[in-house]
Amino acid sequence: MPSAPDSEFGVPFPGRIAPREQWTSTGLRHPGGTFDWDATFGRSAPRIVDLGCGNGRYLIGSALARPGHDHLGIDLVQVAIDHAARRANRRALPNIRFVTGDAADWIHTRLAPASLDELHIYHPQPYYEDDEASRRLLTPEFLERAWIVVRPRALLVLQSDNRAYWRYLRDAAGKYFEIRTVPGPWPDAPRGRTRREIQARQRGLVVWRMEATRRDVPQDREIRPPDFDANRPGFRRKQGRR
Repeated sequence: MPSAPDSEFGVPFPGRIAPREQWTSTGLRHPGGTFDWDATFGRSAPRIVDLGCGNGRYLIGSALARPGHDHLGIDLVQVAIDHAARRANRRALPNIRFVTGDAADWIHTRLAPASLDELHIYHPQPYYEDDEASRRLLTPEFLERAWIVVRPRALLVLQSDNRAYWRYLRDAAGKYFEIRTVPGPWPDAPRGRTRREIQARQRGLVVWRMEATRRDVPQDREIRPPDFDANRPGFRRKQGRR
């Protein structure tokens, strides 16, 4: 019989551990070049990417709920990818892969144009010091490339618990995507889609969410780099990793 679910901060992790003979292998060592979805998954299906996937909570929940979709999680932190792959393996998921890598590198060099149906980015690191602002992921160049790699009418999902980052994204992403803010918790995960969201909400932080649909043609306007001030009193000490 499958075992009971594990949990984080009192919130059950999606799915249950399957009998050992059903376990899969979802950790991926990508050789470089353009990612070949059909060869990796052995089929052609809708494609979902989570950049900065952390321990895989959202992506595993989505893979369980949508077996007809293929999922790819990318994170720079090896230990996070190891945890994600282990959990996916033990849930016998054939429609998900996890790989260690840099999100900017993947979106610019490894994800082909018009190859994605959904692109998810939860709680991108805001970086608090002035000399680290250049490390922020969601630049004008990144958002333009996101527009290129997703298919027509594809979905971009963004979430942040940093007010300044959210205000920037609401304006900048709007050049390439039609934005719809999500006013409350995600219906599929009312206590949080990610480890970071669960922590933030338990600490009383506001979480902002959007689902944005790819525009056929970007708006004709310039957007500034993400050079905002990410600090606010009491914010930095409350942050936890996703």
